[in-house]
Amino acid sequence: MSAFEIRDCFYLDGAPFQIISGCIHYFRVPPAYWDDRLKKLKATGCNTVETYIPWNLHEPRRGEFRFDGGLDVGAFLRLAQANGLYAIVRPSPYVCAEWEFGGLPAWLLEGENIPLRTHEGPFLGLVDRYYRALFPHLVPLQIDRGGPVLLMQVENEFGAWGAEDPEYLAALAGLMRDNGATVPFITSDNLENESLSRGTCPGALATVNFGSGAAEKLEVLRPYAKGGPLMVTEFWVGWFDAWGDNVHHRTAPEGVVGDLEQILDRGSVNFYMFHGGTSFGWMNGANDYGRLTPDVTSYDYDAPLPEDGRPAGKYFAIRQALERRNPGSTGELPPPLPRRAWGELRCQGRAGLFPSLGKLGRAAGRKAPCSMERLGQGYGYILYRTRLPAGRMGGALSFAHAADRMQGFWNGRPVFTRFDRELAAPIPLELDGQGGTLDLLVENLGRVNYGRRMENQRKGIDGPVLLDGAEITDWECLPLPLDDLGGLDFSQRGPADAPAFYRFALDVDSPADTFLDLTGWGKGTAFVNGRALGRFWDKGPQRRLYLPAPWLREGENELILFETEGRARETVALLDEPGLGREE
Repeated sequence: MSAFEIRDCFYLDGAPFQIISGCIHYFRVPPAYWDDRLKKLKATGCNTVETYIPWNLHEPRRGEFRFDGGLDVGAFLRLAQANGLYAIVRPSPYVCAEWEFGGLPAWLLEGENIPLRTHEGPFLGLVDRYYRALFPHLVPLQIDRGGPVLLMQVENEFGAWGAEDPEYLAALAGLMRDNGATVPFITSDNLENESLSRGTCPGALATVNFGSGAAEKLEVLRPYAKGGPLMVTEFWVGWFDAWGDNVHHRTAPEGVVGDLEQILDRGSVNFYMFHGGTSFGWMNGANDYGRLTPDVTSYDYDAPLPEDGRPAGKYFAIRQALERRNPGSTGELPPPLPRRAWGELRCQGRAGLFPSLGKLGRAAGRKAPCSMERLGQGYGYILYRTRLPAGRMGGALSFAHAADRMQGFWNGRPVFTRFDRELAAPIPLELDGQGGTLDLLVENLGRVNYGRRMENQRKGIDGPVLLDGAEITDWECLPLPLDDLGGLDFSQRGPADAPAFYRFALDVDSPADTFLDLTGWGKGTAFVNGRALGRFWDKGPQRRLYLPAPWLREGENELILFETEGRARETVALLDEPGLGREE
């Protein structure tokens, strides 16, 4: 057993201790690679690993909890300890992390509005139930129980939420203590809009998040630390990418090392991110500052350890700086993981979306459409279908509420596409007067993960649909989470300009990391052996999806692309380079 304390500095078993930590999100890394990533963190000279814990993965449905497989956070922390690392755990109900809804579960949006991140209303009661399931996995792993966990975070960047709610922060800290947390607590905030003044909590050390200007910004933190140690809980050594960005964001290694030296002269540090990983499936978040900017599938973050785990130039620059400061602290790197380029794969069949609807789910009849969440759906797409009589020549289509991206189809052929704020304006709809079926396909592109727009994140259509001011009634609402594609018939091709599923086969003798190149494809989602790998979109900047070896198996593997724009090719390619435009 050991003791970890916060006084004028951090003390481990009575001796001063400087935290040099790196962030690795266990939920963004295949568990087969946890050991590789942790060994590479230790080899830089770091002594600690930090991770968030995403509520939405651990309680995917109300009252149903998961801590198995890639969600076994206890196994991740034990593996960190086996590699000689301590740990910082951030079990905040809200994590940001460019993660879907900031880690909050989508089922919070099923019924009446639940005020988020406040002591008023049912939110804290739901957090309490979650913590009662989560903390038994964390409590035995605290430093004073013989585990690696030094610190826990009470809330995440709460000051940036903009609310003055000390009762909420105190209640969260109380829930953590009630559920067995005994290690010291921290809070962390950025420096925007006086966030530090709102985000601190009695009994928790205030820490700061930033990416540059270390010396000056640590002086801003100093009075909030109240004589305690200075710590940068998120030292942003890179940045994330959103769909439509011109380039993959990068930061110069020399600038990172310069600020790192300033931080370590004054206190402790956690690299955010040390290894970004991947927002597999539907788990990318989004930002909204006047327009929606969904994040790409890759969370490479221009981190020292890139998405596929091969150290970049920034990694070696940091390693050299830490070795100069603490000679002998760095270690030997594990061998590189194998990569492989399988080359081009040819399409083996196409299943049109509309001929396949009966195999993808069951429609619910409604007078007016309702959101994904009200139908018990968290992620993916949703289709709204109605039939209009002969004689209608069109008009202006309008919605009470619709998000995020909608495609309209008249008798199976595309007639419009609208995104984000465009859905608030009337949409001209031209019909042929013959009568038929109007389909509205809506994609949840990722719920906002930061700021007060989080309070308005229901996806799909929620409320009346009007055509020239008259409500269209009698709708079929078909959730399309696409979590089971096993029944698709790939001979039912459908029109070439309509959404469709494209099947490819890959024969593997020995699994290896690879990169799915989607040049020439439009927009959609890739699935590997029945699991959602991630989104693709020809607006970039990401054009290749990281496909880790643990997702493949010996023998035949099935790759399915769901493409929604009618921009498809007969081939895809599996390459051995990420194509993110960063140093190798």
